[in-house]
Amino acid sequence: MSSGQTSCQDALPSGLRISEALRLEVKDINFSEGTLTIEHLKARIRLSCPQCRARLGKGYTFCPRCGVKVEKAVAEEKERRRMRTLPVDKETLGLLRHYIMRGGPVTRNGKQLIFGINRHRAWQIVRGCADRAGLPPLVNPESGRVHNVSPHRLRDAFAVNAVKHDDSGDGLRLLQEQLGHVSISTTMRYRKVAGKELKEWYRKLWEEKGSG
Repeated sequence: MSSGQTSCQDALPSGLRISEALRLEVKDINFSEGTLTIEHLKARIRLSCPQCRARLGKGYTFCPRCGVKVEKAVAEEKERRRMRTLPVDKETLGLLRHYIMRGGPVTRNGKQLIFGINRHRAWQIVRGCADRAGLPPLVNPESGRVHNVSPHRLRDAFAVNAVKHDDSGDGLRLLQEQLGHVSISTTMRYRKVAGKELKEWYRKLWEEKGSG
């Protein structure tokens, strides 16, 4: 299947970031173990004083360590590289195996990429699939803003669904690993969105009031 023929069912139900899915290579799939190995790269720009190399904030005019006026801060790009191995269900593995056997992957710069498309094309595919499936736009319950279905919204939906099924401490820890979050506090936001804990509290509150 060529990049222009990628269909709705080719999306991976693993809660991946779109950047991770687009970097996925054939070698990253272990069919015997039923796993994906994901490499996540995150670059951060750090500003430092040209005189003493102290770390600076964006709005700093003077260095907090040596006191010199900062005419131009030194920008350093720090890259964080993390690896994680995720389980894949049998149906998705079967689709991937069939896709690879049909010559779907695209060879680029010596890599066999599963999806030889860019982020813009990926968004187009997801939006097209959502339209054909009749999925309505999404409304943010906190801000009221309307969003179209997108790769990141699907990742959010994966996380919210996982929390609805298991919001225990172990469940959240495993979801953190699945999503590749550095901090558990990032994962905990989905617990708030799912609203399970609040609904349970509210239900018990009215049960107690009725019994009284």
